[in-house]
Amino acid sequence: MPEIKKILVANRGEIALRIMRTAREMGIQTVAIFSEADRNALHVRYADEAYCVGPAPSSESYLKADVIIEVCRQLNVDAIHPGYGFLSENANFSRMVREAGFIFIGPSPESIEVMGSKLAAKAAVANYNIPMVPGTPSAITDRAEAKAISAKIGYPILIKASAGGGGKGMRVVEAEHDFDEQMDRAVSEAQSAFGDGSVFIEKYVTSPRHVEIQVLGDQHGNIIHLFERECSIQRRHQKVVEEAPSAILTPEIRDAMGRAAVDVARACGYYGAGTVEFIVDDQLNFYFLEMNTRLQVEHPVTELITGVDLVKQMIYIAEGKPLAIEQDDLQIKGHAVEIRVYAEDPANNFLPDVGTLDTYVRPQGNGVRVDDGFEQGMSIPIYYDPMIAKLITYGDSREEAIQKMIRAIDEYQISGVQTTLGFCRFVMEHEAFRSGQFDTGFVANYFTPDSLTAKSDQTESDLAAVLAAWLLQNQKPTTNVAPVQLTQTRSKWKENRLK
Repeated sequence: MPEIKKILVANRGEIALRIMRTAREMGIQTVAIFSEADRNALHVRYADEAYCVGPAPSSESYLKADVIIEVCRQLNVDAIHPGYGFLSENANFSRMVREAGFIFIGPSPESIEVMGSKLAAKAAVANYNIPMVPGTPSAITDRAEAKAISAKIGYPILIKASAGGGGKGMRVVEAEHDFDEQMDRAVSEAQSAFGDGSVFIEKYVTSPRHVEIQVLGDQHGNIIHLFERECSIQRRHQKVVEEAPSAILTPEIRDAMGRAAVDVARACGYYGAGTVEFIVDDQLNFYFLEMNTRLQVEHPVTELITGVDLVKQMIYIAEGKPLAIEQDDLQIKGHAVEIRVYAEDPANNFLPDVGTLDTYVRPQGNGVRVDDGFEQGMSIPIYYDPMIAKLITYGDSREEAIQKMIRAIDEYQISGVQTTLGFCRFVMEHEAFRSGQFDTGFVANYFTPDSLTAKSDQTESDLAAVLAAWLLQNQKPTTNVAPVQLTQTRSKWKENRLK
């Protein structure tokens, strides 16, 4: 059984820090890789050793598999943790790591290959009686046949890239006369994004919810699930708000989804941490969507409701240890909510923003967790994903976790770049979210740029009314300073609130 004494983290930012901190708690040395743009990054300063792997563009640094493996040789590394993004779901990289004699802290390259193709994944789980969205069993080769299948399953339908993810190569077709145009766009986008233009068709599920199940498997055939995460609040098919558990699942549906997720993992001989994603319709029917063969951005909410450190478990599994946790040992305790704090402008279609963090002060308090890789004075690089941090809150109930999140958002001070904090506060206070009756169309259905301005103006007015009433009741008749104080208080409050 191999013992890991030194880990190279083939990633950057908050996830690199997260892995390194867990490794240090386990007495494992850490090696950071970094691009020239990340020379002064926190994960570089935190690591025991660090090595520059190239210029700022990820294609010349964080995606240079051969360079990363050579660093492992030079620094006598035992294992590589890929985090998420970059090379984390690259089967060729996983295979290169294994053939070079290092441990890949993740699944086998064979599992990554199977689940990396949506069509191959569907074929792999076909014998496990897992609910599937009606559609084509393989990539489309004959458009006339594809149109016939679409007519049979009924419009609207979804054209999806076989090798896709993140909403790329995905087109909704409302009627047959739109088919050819949307097909051309989907194929072109898939080819550009993934180098693979193959697409397939699925029935488009109206009012869908995105619910995923966390799984853990060891190298001895043991697989468990750690319940679900609700990930339906999205923009551009990418998540912004996640929570665990879901507000809508019954114990019976949760159990059925958990068993289905375990079967998906078993279908490809999976070990390590992975996530099985499902689409849930408005009748709570669920359908297998895909499997992510890596640690997810939103893994902290699962850790908080189960008490299981997923990164630590990944390392144990990579060392060949059997799972010390059985399914019956797990139970949901409390509720956790996560928001992704992006350097984006929600008022301008969530376009990325760049700049320097002139102010950066994290919220604190019981039940508040911030996973980030920045500090005040640092710049947001233009070369990578614009996520600044993940803000997570935990409470005994969903309501408590949401209220803690609102408080934490208000205390999070960021200036110098636009962020999604205001949008996430809008979500936390919206009736659809509070009631649990929402789907992946939340942004399209409820959010406009005016939503942020209107809320800010109303909140300021409410605060001003409270302050005015207090001053009228408590000020001394002889003073004439109160109106000036009120103006200053409101201005200062608005300045801080909008940061």
